[in-house]
Amino acid sequence: MHFDHDALRIREGERVNLTKRPTLVDPVYGSKKEYKEMLAAQVEQLSKLQQVHYADDRYSLILIFQAMDAAGKDGIIRHVMSGVNPQGCQVFSFKHPSAEELDHDFLWRSNRCLPERGRIGIFNRSYYEEVLIVRVHPEILAVQGIPDEFINDGKVWEHRYQSIVDMENHLYRNGTRIVKFFLHLSKEEQRKRFLARIDSPVKNWKFSAADIEERKYWKEYMQAYEACFMATSTKRAPWYVVPADDKQNARLIVSQIIVNTLTALGLSYPEASQQRLRELADIRKRLTEESD
Repeated sequence: MHFDHDALRIREGERVNLTKRPTLVDPVYGSKKEYKEMLAAQVEQLSKLQQVHYADDRYSLILIFQAMDAAGKDGIIRHVMSGVNPQGCQVFSFKHPSAEELDHDFLWRSNRCLPERGRIGIFNRSYYEEVLIVRVHPEILAVQGIPDEFINDGKVWEHRYQSIVDMENHLYRNGTRIVKFFLHLSKEEQRKRFLARIDSPVKNWKFSAADIEERKYWKEYMQAYEACFMATSTKRAPWYVVPADDKQNARLIVSQIIVNTLTALGLSYPEASQQRLRELADIRKRLTEESD
């Protein structure tokens, strides 16, 4: 079933209104059986691409996942990346910064986790928290040790957006590709998922009173996301707003975008030089003779 993944991409300079972007769309699968078959095929394709990506060793890939609580970030990472060799994939979750991290600039802790060439880095939340949760709760800035002159000039968010775009452009020029996913969940679907976490003993650990408190700031979060997308979605490092009320559909959409991104890099296994071919032929001859 065809789906226009490019329609989910936010164009550079585009005005963003999340209320006009769907949280639920017609599924790309026709049944639960078909969903499993499609996901398995995409996971296999992604696994093969990752092997070539690792051998090619020219690019690195960063996948950033941002969302409101219960949008399904963990599930997407677990299902979509299930077939990828752990040696070629690194997952980092960014939560409350440590004292050491607060003594550095806001990009420092994520820059330490950048993937090497040939690898895929997955950021479950990211440096974007610094223009999302910190923007919704600006009191957090007071404990970040930033000089007052840069907090009180009224341009703290503009400066942070610029720092992010500059950093992402720098990474692009050095072979890193960045794809950013916002899992667009409706407030009603989040309510249902919170109730499911409360009602299921094995999911109780996922829920806390703080989750309910953050729901009070839903409107403020949506405004922060909109401002962030408009300032930081670029041709080189795009944001995709993925409808997330249907978990299975979101997984298929995200996995296909990742497959498309890796395919577009034109990856290939390194070609052996004539000298290397002669070396291999000599080794083969010796191994053959040894077996005799």
